[in-house]
Amino acid sequence: MRSRRLGAAMKRFRLAAKLDQPQAAEIIASSQARISRLESGHVTARVIEVRLLLNAYGVTDPDMCAKLEGLAKVRPRRGWWYECAPFLRPDYLDHITLENDASHIRQWQPALVPGLLQTMAYAQAVIEGGPSSLDAEQVARLVEVRQRRQERIAAGGATYEAVLWEAVVMHPLVSAADHREQLTGLLEAGERENVTVRVLPFSAGTLAAAASAFTAFSFEPESAIEAVTMDDLMSTSVIESPEDLAVYASSYDLLRSTALAPDASAKLIRDVLQNI
Repeated sequence: MRSRRLGAAMKRFRLAAKLDQPQAAEIIASSQARISRLESGHVTARVIEVRLLLNAYGVTDPDMCAKLEGLAKVRPRRGWWYECAPFLRPDYLDHITLENDASHIRQWQPALVPGLLQTMAYAQAVIEGGPSSLDAEQVARLVEVRQRRQERIAAGGATYEAVLWEAVVMHPLVSAADHREQLTGLLEAGERENVTVRVLPFSAGTLAAAASAFTAFSFEPESAIEAVTMDDLMSTSVIESPEDLAVYASSYDLLRSTALAPDASAKLIRDVLQNI
């Protein structure tokens, strides 16, 4: 995943410099095939290659150079989630990698409490009730992965914001006890400095149907969206093209601005809790 991010950025800068792949290959004394594999993410560029290419492409922003060189440096390090690779889909591993690298994470969820905010009981109920046929050991493993994903947010390692449709809060998909525990967990999470929970009210009308659930990732302090993931029944798709990202950024901004403020969202959750 990191190799793909690095390769996509290097390709954008090469095209902006109006150089073709053979010309780029000459800069690093290599082959066109090497440039092609670097840009597709099939291999990771070495730091010296990144440095030489960026210089030739006229990229002088020190922060951007440091970011891309950092991706070249960090790629060999494998996160805890690779221990779970035997029972996780490769695209799920990509999602977790993005999650771990991100400085800002934003989620829109019209159906479920997001995984990064799920209690253990809620996660287990959702996983057991999903379309896949899983045994008890597989469910337990997936619940553990979900809990471990939450550790970075709990430790303040990234800024996290979730916009939930009111139906997620109002209509339980789990038992009353598990729903009550989950709503309490949402309130507790919203009290953290790095976490914001907003509720999109029913009064927003058809806006809730305008976009399926998605997660947006940023890797820089200015929090521009640089990748988006979306789940379906069989896989997780990663969206990285600038044109598509602009659409998701606009969609999220609209959902966020229409949602209740964090304090009003917390009040709504507390009101629901009192009636369970």
